[in-house]
Amino acid sequence: GPFFKKSGDRGQHGNVHPFSDEDASIETLSHCSSFSDTASVADEGGEAGDDTAQEDFQYKLKGFIDSTVDKSAKTRQGALDGLKTAMATRILYEFISERRMTITDSIERCLKKGKGEEQRAAASLACLLCIQLGSGIESEEVFKTLKPIFKNILADGSANIQARQAVATGLGLCTLVAEDDILDVHATMECFENLFTRSYARMDGTCPLISPQTSQLHTNALLSWALLLTICTANQLKDILHLPKLPRLLESEDVNMRIAAGETIALLFELARDMDSEFEFDAWEQLCDKLNALATDCNKHRAKTDKRKQRSVFRDVLKAVEEGDFQCETIRFGTERMIIDSWVRKRTYDAFREFVGSGMNYHLQANEFIRDVFELGPPMLVDSATMKAMKISRFERHLHNSAAFKARTKARSKFRDKRVDVGEF
Repeated sequence: GPFFKKSGDRGQHGNVHPFSDEDASIETLSHCSSFSDTASVADEGGEAGDDTAQEDFQYKLKGFIDSTVDKSAKTRQGALDGLKTAMATRILYEFISERRMTITDSIERCLKKGKGEEQRAAASLACLLCIQLGSGIESEEVFKTLKPIFKNILADGSANIQARQAVATGLGLCTLVAEDDILDVHATMECFENLFTRSYARMDGTCPLISPQTSQLHTNALLSWALLLTICTANQLKDILHLPKLPRLLESEDVNMRIAAGETIALLFELARDMDSEFEFDAWEQLCDKLNALATDCNKHRAKTDKRKQRSVFRDVLKAVEEGDFQCETIRFGTERMIIDSWVRKRTYDAFREFVGSGMNYHLQANEFIRDVFELGPPMLVDSATMKAMKISRFERHLHNSAAFKARTKARSKFRDKRVDVGEF
């Protein structure tokens, strides 16, 4: 593919460009990915061709890693984006595992010294690094370094707003993957609460005045808080159920905040009913009226596309709150399919999807950690070299898999046996 063009003369900085979108298409990537189809290898002149491509690719990645400490902000940005694309669209466990502390140091430097866009890219890269390493000692080390920096940026009202928005999302996902102490999960959830509760409508129904940028920050914090709810145990949930106050976010002027609040309310109802099938909510009728109003919203001041999106989400949220219903969705990847059959699963899927984007189907097929989270069993099409690399790390990781991780894979859905369904597509 166009992916591995060797540039003639690399100056001493090596002119490394991040991949363009079309480079990153899955076809181009799987062409030389860690599990390429054996037949295609034979067509292209056997293993040798594949090895060269692999070497070129690693050369390119090493160039990116070096460029993350370049003097030029533009070069650093390009290097971060290049690494992000690579990690989103391929499994690079071995390569990254050997270099994880170097990459972590770069992320730390870019978060501390960079400006908005660069900080945002660095925060995303931290998540992708954890997604590649999976749950266990390696990602825990990465996260221990970055967590204090994330928390400082998040709490600092004078920090760049783009950086704070990115960190609000990134801290949630990194905590899900790499936090080894459930008490620290709570402390982090409180950091998120400190933000999104500022968007609550006042008792008299008026909303605090919040800029769209700050509203986005609060929305990201709410979604990360909801993501971490999915790994809390029943006892912890009893202390957390914020249900009485969350409906105040439904008054927000910001459509994305309203939607995030609606989905979080549905998630909380699901969790509450899983713990106690007789669960009753005091203000249930008022809440259903409010959800119904949002599901049929014909407010003249609102943009058409916003209303359409909002109505569709709130129809689902209303069904969830009224009847405990969930609109199942089937995700097909390779020869397999997975059913998203609960709000817990949807929140988790959406969170990973935000970072790996179009690489999600590839990660569902090949990323052992993501398959673990969704209970898909071991990868079905991984070649022996990749398997060997995974096995070495697997023993180490299993020794360190914390209580939080065990809680996280206990899927809470009633349809457990219908989860994985390999069909002929």
